[in-house]
Amino acid sequence: MANPLTHPAPTISPANTPGSLTVICGPMFAGKSSELLRRAIAARVQGLDVRVFKPRRDTRYADAAIVTHAGESLACIVIDVAGELAEFAGQAPGASARSKLVLIDEAHFFGADLVEPVLGLVRVGTSVVVAGLETDHRGMPFEPFPRLLCEANEVCKLSCPCSVCGHAAMYSQRLVDSTERIVVGGAGKYEPRCRACFVPGR
Repeated sequence: MANPLTHPAPTISPANTPGSLTVICGPMFAGKSSELLRRAIAARVQGLDVRVFKPRRDTRYADAAIVTHAGESLACIVIDVAGELAEFAGQAPGASARSKLVLIDEAHFFGADLVEPVLGLVRVGTSVVVAGLETDHRGMPFEPFPRLLCEANEVCKLSCPCSVCGHAAMYSQRLVDSTERIVVGGAGKYEPRCRACFVPGR
């Protein structure tokens, strides 16, 4: 058996450079989309092939752009299901060009189905940044984050002031009456709450 301390390390070449996964999470209004856009713009300035995605059902501000609550925006690729990610990121078999950086906003809209497409991109050497809510309106873990947080090279957990007391918020308080797990909305439907002020929804 080879001694792991003396066994030569594998040669790293552009063809087998490992990918990476960054997870940006936190409550509503914490600046997740703003951080995603900041990273996308910085990567494009560096000349990387950057592709930005969001789910089609996120129609709050624009149909084909990621728009922050502060009004910042960036054109993106809209997909219906997580399985389309590899095709539009140029990672499908036979694709001639591969993205160096893939960014996905509102990842919780895709649920657990997003896990394998994201990890597939990472395995072929793509850097992936995923942003979204890691807990739902009940305060429970929101797929795909339980798995993606375990797989992440970097976790950027953001916060903002609680709308009630001003302490650091970690939950998204739903203000409308609905039993649906996903209700699309912004101010007026949600507000950030700290642990003490959060009231779990139904």
